[in-house]
Amino acid sequence: MKNIIFIGMPAAGKSTIGVIAAKRLGYRFIDADILIQEKEGKLLREIIAEKGIEGFLEIEDRVNAEIDTENSVIAPGGSVVYCENAMKHYKEIGTVVYLQISFDIINSRLKNAKNRGVVLKEGQTFKELYEERTVLFEKYADVTICEDGLGLEETADRVVDRLRGLL
Repeated sequence: MKNIIFIGMPAAGKSTIGVIAAKRLGYRFIDADILIQEKEGKLLREIIAEKGIEGFLEIEDRVNAEIDTENSVIAPGGSVVYCENAMKHYKEIGTVVYLQISFDIINSRLKNAKNRGVVLKEGQTFKELYEERTVLFEKYADVTICEDGLGLEETADRVVDRLRGLL
């Protein structure tokens, strides 16, 4: 296994758990949202405001599909599951880990989805977005880790234990 790619809802802990997992496994950590911001010279919410959802997803698809790395933990944005090229690329270069979390917990963690740069269609509720993405997360996941009832360290322990069995 060359890489580990975390997928899941915004505020599921992809970056936080990703950094911990990378340290424990001796891997590099890559935050794909930061790469997008660096390449575009703008915050995610600014890109969405300027280019719209479709324009943002095109950028997200391209940047994620261009990541060329080995022995890395990659944390893309939650909307990457809408990006076919990126997800095909990720399935080829590593193991996709879905950080699964209940709607109630994610909703309490995420105070303002728009400020966070979450891709919400006009009139779409956060609950509808959660339900729509859950299907895609399950489709692409090689490994699913349920975070409900776990603290940060416990989640990281569970992730690393499962991945060590695959390494």
